[in-house]
Amino acid sequence: MDQGIVYVVGAGPAGLFAARKIATAGYQVLILNRDIKPGGLAEYGIYPQKFHMKNGLRKQFAKILAMPNVDYIGNARVRSDERLTVEGLKDWAPAAIVYAVGAQGTKNLGLPGEDAKGVYSAKDFVYHYNLLPPFASQDFSTGRRVAIIGMGNVMADIARWLLIDQPGEKPDEVTVIARRGPFEVKFDRKEFDEIEAFLNRKELQDELNRVAEACKGAGQDVGQVADTTFPWLKTQPENTPASKLKFRFLSSPIAIEPGADRRIAHLRVVENILVRDGENTRPKATDTETLLDIDTLIFAIGDLADRGLGLPYGKNSYATNPDTANPDRAAYEVFDPASGKVVDGVFVVGWARKASEGLVGKARFDAEQGVNHILKYLEGAAKKSSASAADVLSQIRSKGIETVTKDDIITLGQVEAQQAQAHGLPEFKFSTNQEMLRAIQTKVAG
Repeated sequence: MDQGIVYVVGAGPAGLFAARKIATAGYQVLILNRDIKPGGLAEYGIYPQKFHMKNGLRKQFAKILAMPNVDYIGNARVRSDERLTVEGLKDWAPAAIVYAVGAQGTKNLGLPGEDAKGVYSAKDFVYHYNLLPPFASQDFSTGRRVAIIGMGNVMADIARWLLIDQPGEKPDEVTVIARRGPFEVKFDRKEFDEIEAFLNRKELQDELNRVAEACKGAGQDVGQVADTTFPWLKTQPENTPASKLKFRFLSSPIAIEPGADRRIAHLRVVENILVRDGENTRPKATDTETLLDIDTLIFAIGDLADRGLGLPYGKNSYATNPDTANPDRAAYEVFDPASGKVVDGVFVVGWARKASEGLVGKARFDAEQGVNHILKYLEGAAKKSSASAADVLSQIRSKGIETVTKDDIITLGQVEAQQAQAHGLPEFKFSTNQEMLRAIQTKVAG
């Protein structure tokens, strides 16, 4: 038995940076991760071609795992319907448990026909093309007319994949559908620069003309769009690509209509006007509906925490302490609304605390802020004799779960680097857990 091991569940940026700060304070840390590889969205969410960014983060994460008082168990999924559960972890008497499991739930609009083929959440679609098991092996086929709901950076990444890097045939058109207008875009210009050549300037200008009156009601002049949110209107690509990128503003999806093959054939939208709401704007539905020909639909509208984890649930994320006297600390403490009490020694950080809030830098900041309060809790908490990391690993494996350690992660990295070199690729990834486990076992045996 060890004196007070802190468990960190989840090995994305929030979990790994939380682990580092806790370990630096002198505590033993055991990371339990759903996936075989660490990294979370830094590994499976960042655009595949951003090699420099991903490799930089991998090096940071490798240094964290190399700390002598940090242990890692991968392929160890914690969920209420799995062999490892939230309640089960408490049996090993950890000093504290930090949940950094991200936002693994899917946000839906509850539209009629949402179960049609060809309708995907952005998170799952991104996991698919980033080769996260089991999403990598599932059907995420796309057609000729793709629509993406949302105007953020995730939309820009997905459009880039569809128009540039997706293997095989590219779609004829990708249409971005937004409830609000052209001044409310959320993407960064550098992200949109990757796909601006596909932007059909004439059709965008026609779309701006269509929504001009509706925007005017909120005091917006679409004549200023080229000077503010769409400077690409002032340019023209040298070579016009075959595929087109289009926008449809002030349109809210209300129904999905499948065809005879059960795949989406049409998207019904209601047209909006834009109204002022204090300093902000909001869309207001009209009585006008439009039927769009669509054969693939991707929702890029954010995510929410997975209810199936087993922690008390709040709004889109896990429930935290509503104590207004100490709001900074309380924001990280898990709270059980049924009993009206804080769950002793259990904390949430990152997107598990606030779903889809920021990217890697924000996740790191949130985790490290949370750890400040976790360390204060540990200083005052009664000392516990926790099961050692080796005992936990043995007991998990006794449940029939094929887990991996941090040494195995190093081995896997070596094998994938060899595969990349052999195939002349900048990067290589195995796309199934079975392939990764087999590669580790073969390398170790050899």
